[in-house]
Amino acid sequence: MRLNVLAASGQSNFLVPNATFIVELVIFFVILGVLAKWILPFVQKAMNERQQFIQQQLDESQAARERLEKAEEEYKAAVAKTKAELAEIREQAHADAQRSKNEILAEAREEAARILARTEEQLGAERQRVFEELRTQIGTLAVELAGRIVGEQLSDDALQHRVVERFLAELEQPETAEQVR
Repeated sequence: MRLNVLAASGQSNFLVPNATFIVELVIFFVILGVLAKWILPFVQKAMNERQQFIQQQLDESQAARERLEKAEEEYKAAVAKTKAELAEIREQAHADAQRSKNEILAEAREEAARILARTEEQLGAERQRVFEELRTQIGTLAVELAGRIVGEQLSDDALQHRVVERFLAELEQPETAEQVR
């Protein structure tokens, strides 16, 4: 009865489906079917492509990260190798410099010894020449002096020579006596 009263009064019960609801429900399913048949495949395709693109980027990113790590390891190894080679080159250069220094010093010492020996030879020869020259001059002076003392000129060469030799021998004797003391 009550239902009749509600139906007669124009009010409907919202729990009881009416024709409008059924039509709306049918239209909803039709639209849902159209969306599922023609629009959903395009959306799913775009979503799948986007997911594949994102996955590809993640894979590439991971591969790039691995390559970067490998490159960093290679770089560190190369730096370590270069440092080791540099240290070896530095040590070799130091050894070469020391060897060159020793060679140059040895050559300089040899050259100095040669120059010293040559100079001593020259000094000895010069001393001998000066000694001979002085001997000649002393001999001449001794002959002149002996000639003045004796009052006559010594013309005999043998006599001059003997006088000079005797005079020089007398000069050398006190010198050697002083050297012994």
